[in-house]
Amino acid sequence: MSSLSEKDRPIVQLLLSTGTCPRCILRFCCVGSQMLYRRPHKDLMKDLQEFLKNSQEKEDTVCLDVADPPCKRIRLEHGEEGADDLNHNGAIPSAGDGNSATESPAVKVCNVCLGILQEFCEPDFVKKVCQKVNSADYQFTSFVFSVSLPPQLSVRERAAWLGVKQQMRNLGLPLAKDDIVQLKEAYKWIIHPQLSEELGVPADGKVFLFEVSVVFAHPETDEECHFLATACPDCFKPAKNKQSVFTRMAVIKALERIKEDDFLKHFQCPPSSPKNLCDALEIQCNNGAVFVAGRYNKYSRNLPQTPWIIDGERKLESSVEELISEHLMAEFKADSFNFSSSGREDVDVRTLGNGRPFAIELVNPRRIRFTVEEMRRLQQAINDSSDKIQVRDLQLVTREAIGRMKEGEEEKTKTYSALIWTDKAIQREDIAFLDDIKELKLDQKTPLRVLHRRPLAVRCRLIHTMKSEYIDEHHFRLHLKTQAGTYIKEFVHGDFGRTKPNIGSLLNRTADILELDVESVDVDWPPTLAD
Repeated sequence: MSSLSEKDRPIVQLLLSTGTCPRCILRFCCVGSQMLYRRPHKDLMKDLQEFLKNSQEKEDTVCLDVADPPCKRIRLEHGEEGADDLNHNGAIPSAGDGNSATESPAVKVCNVCLGILQEFCEPDFVKKVCQKVNSADYQFTSFVFSVSLPPQLSVRERAAWLGVKQQMRNLGLPLAKDDIVQLKEAYKWIIHPQLSEELGVPADGKVFLFEVSVVFAHPETDEECHFLATACPDCFKPAKNKQSVFTRMAVIKALERIKEDDFLKHFQCPPSSPKNLCDALEIQCNNGAVFVAGRYNKYSRNLPQTPWIIDGERKLESSVEELISEHLMAEFKADSFNFSSSGREDVDVRTLGNGRPFAIELVNPRRIRFTVEEMRRLQQAINDSSDKIQVRDLQLVTREAIGRMKEGEEEKTKTYSALIWTDKAIQREDIAFLDDIKELKLDQKTPLRVLHRRPLAVRCRLIHTMKSEYIDEHHFRLHLKTQAGTYIKEFVHGDFGRTKPNIGSLLNRTADILELDVESVDVDWPPTLAD
């Protein structure tokens, strides 16, 4: 095996004789050749045995030149005389002559990876994963593969490393833990090409992040990690959504704290053979979110933007969010969605003009590819389904592009039309001066009507321009261009003096708002599409 050198021989001897699989041995020998890990388990075992045999023959040849060289051997099998004493004293058993590695033809579960780099690298398991993926009916052009490992693998890896470290120290050779190939990395080296071939797509995930994940579990996790809870109780705290306190992060944290001598007293180094193989508990698929943007018009004065639910009771049967998203959810076959927009209007406020920008995140969609024509038909289906809303410029966008909808939100401007009533009679000349007011500064304390969901604060806002339109002695229409985030209703009636100045104070009479329309939201996003 060209990737191994004579300095690796003691590592190979030690780990092979204590029940470590060939691929884990390569990891601890810091072998970085991906192709080598992909070779069949039997071939790797044969190569390692041949490597030890050749090394032994060389050593025997050298020994002929010296007088009766000493031959030191230590029994490494768990339970033999002296083994327990050696471990409890912190001493590490040294390798034998390599013969024990060739005596047992049966493949045992690896004492380090618990079978991850053995049975779960075989074609049968790969096919099982791919069957799960294909049955889930996802569209994807590439994939990423992730794996969740049993927490005690970190314990066993530490035990194996301490054994190898002591062996190398005895020989005066260095071994840094960072040089060891991580189990997850080695597993992906082996599994990626097989999955890619079976699924017919590359393993890169650069375009759409389609993730295939496998969750491994082991029945002996709690038993093998229990000593860590005794040594580092602060690391293990019960969590509502966790069945066991021995999570991967908690175990790693404890391993960072526990002293080496304490670890050696409680856990055999290298580790003993496990009683059981790992279980592939779950095979999961998940597509990265898809984002759809557009603009909506709202023509109803009895429709909230999002579901209106108070104390668990629904107040109105639908919402803008639901009228749009139900069609998207059905077409994209998504699990759920998240709706966002450039501001929001009250339930009794219409949104006219070119509409309000919105974006919907579709979570874990099965379908991800839509042509321009298909998006146009989807937009038409939404518009045909209700006379309360209309959608335009419906398009696929990136996550990064959505940020532009929120950028400088308060610096943007919005245009409104308000129908206003006054208690005292007015004439045209009474309201004409409003047209001359420019950049009127307001101090708006959080309105009473939203105080239950917004923090109490005084917000400074600007009314850029106003244009009045006289109707009769008690009514006029006011067209306003304002800073985004201005509370228009409160600017009209004053909210019991919480907004200053207000239309009532400017006219020196009581004023109230009867109707309000949003005429434009001046956000240049998403891009306008040709009809």
